[in-house]
This record gives sequence, C-alpha cells and structure tokens, in this order.
Amino acid sequence: VSLSLERIDAKRKLKYLYRKRLIGRYTKIIMATRGVKQLQKLRIVYCEHGGSSASIREFISSGKIVSFAEKNPSVTVIAQLRNGNHPYIKGQYLTGNSKQICIKNETVPRIVKVVHMLNNTSGRKITKLGKSTRTATPSIQGVWTPMLDISDSSFQVELME
Repeated sequence: VSLSLERIDAKRKLKYLYRKRLIGRYTKIIMATRGVKQLQKLRIVYCEHGGSSASIREFISSGKIVSFAEKNPSVTVIAQLRNGNHPYIKGQYLTGNSKQICIKNETVPRIVKVVHMLNNTSGRKITKLGKSTRTATPSIQGVWTPMLDISDSSFQVELME
C-alpha cells in the first residue's frame, strides 16, 4: 500500500535557485532548515502476521496514517508489507539523512508520538554545541557557603539628594 500525496519538491527548487545564483550556499542551508519541512518520505514497514506488528496494523487500519498524510502533503507516506520481520518506521530527510525507529510491540499512542517526532525533526544527528566551562580562578563574587545567609539580614536603603 502506498499513500503518495501531492508534495512540494523543495529540494529541486533550492537547487534551481542556487544554480541561478539567486541564493548563496549559506542561504540555502538556512532555508532548508528553517523555511522548508525537512521530512520527505515516511516509510512504515510491518508484517501482516507477526504479533510484534499488531499495533502498527491497528494504527494503519484506524486511518490515523491517512489523516497524518492529509495534514502533511509535503511528506510521501509509504506503508510497506514485509513478512517475517519486526516493524519499523523510517524517515528520509532533505539533507539525505534518515532515521529508523523500531516499533516492535509498541502501543498505538507511542507510534503516533514516533511519527510526529520524525515529522518535527531535521534528520541531523544531535551534537553538543559547547563544552562545559572549567576555570582555575574562582568567581569574583566569592564562593558561596551555607553560612552566607542574606535572607535574614535587613538592608537599610537611604535616598540621598
């Protein structure tokens, strides 16, 4: 079963704009991550007899995948039958990356969460942006101690002209 809906070929448009020098390479990267949906194809692979695929079969037969495909016309949704194997969902992104998540013996609400998670991510690996700060010098304000309790002390503020 293949649910292919009309989708916008954003990657081809970006290549055309880049070739005609209407946008630069850096702009292309920003547009691809901020202005264009990243998920291109969502492939659901399941078995028609296996017990581990029972909830994904229920998910497909309930029509939730059809409503997802109607809400996201830029995503091609493919339901592929593969007997004798555990089910998984694979998302392919504009960047060329793909994410594959095993949904063996998962519940229908968990499958819905996985589908929405794949739809809302960029397909890139999660990387740490910075390192933790370590310093040899302590804070200018001094080191906090439990004896430094300023909540009980009163402050007198006087206005001067």
